Amino acid sequence: MFCFGMGSLYSEQRFAVYWGCDTTYIRLKQRQQILWIMNGPLTQSRQQEFNDNGYLIERSLASEETVAAMNAIIEDTVRPALAPVEYEADVHYPGSPVSKSAPGGQTPRRLLNAYARDVVFRDWARSPAVVGRLQQMLNCQRVMVSQNHHNCIMTKHPGFSSVTSWHQDMRYWSFDQPELVSVWLALGNETPDNGGLMLIPGSHKLDLPRGRLDAALFLRTDIADNEALINNAIPAELNAGDTLFFHCRTFHAASQNDSQALKKSLVYTYHCENNRAIPETRSANHADIVVSS
Repeated sequence: MFCFGMGSLYSEQRFAVYWGCDTTYIRLKQRQQILWIMNGPLTQSRQQEFNDNGYLIERSLASEETVAAMNAIIEDTVRPALAPVEYEADVHYPGSPVSKSAPGGQTPRRLLNAYARDVVFRDWARSPAVVGRLQQMLNCQRVMVSQNHHNCIMTKHPGFSSVTSWHQDMRYWSFDQPELVSVWLALGNETPDNGGLMLIPGSHKLDLPRGRLDAALFLRTDIADNEALINNAIPAELNAGDTLFFHCRTFHAASQNDSQALKKSLVYTYHCENNRAIPETRSANHADIVVSS
């Protein structure tokens, strides 16, 4: 049965309702989805860049006023660190203090539960500038922010910061589908010298044999194929207000902070509402939050 009415969304919806035409209703929903994707903040070329590389940098996405407000709150809560906190000594990464009682053992690595810390962090997490891009990247309208992964302020201190080796975030997340995007807001300059992120373009498309990863699921550096892969890495050099979006399967790493200043970043992770955390896993500890209508 032909159910296209007058070539408009309204006519399609009217015919779908009054004539019970399932195929027209499907066309309506598909066209609506195409419209909000096409009308989103990302151009087609920028969307393709994310699809190809597994990451995208959007410059000056956060205003100077927003960055200043966030930095002021962090400075008030990092010395001493306001709980909940992950310390460098907790992760046992290369360069981290061996224990909390060792020199540098009380160095905070992450201020946790960023979403609940202040309205300025919540407003950023659910802002149209962020959510609109995520709707395009994730190809869904209903987007959720995770309360279990990232949801933190990264604080990389000079002197006692650790090295984070090459990994995919998805290695310790548990969802129906490996389709999540993290949003990394720089609250100051980020370069390789102060422990800024490095990423391997296109690595989100790789399906590596288990033998190329070590016991903790980091890339093994003693394998020639991995060395060639790592040689393709590029630095995500950011200024305050710049925002890095990256796929949960994109390999990334970071060195120690060799500068004299604290490096701060706000990081959230998002997924579509229909991409559910697997029950009884760390990913399902706390209910995630819908940030789009």
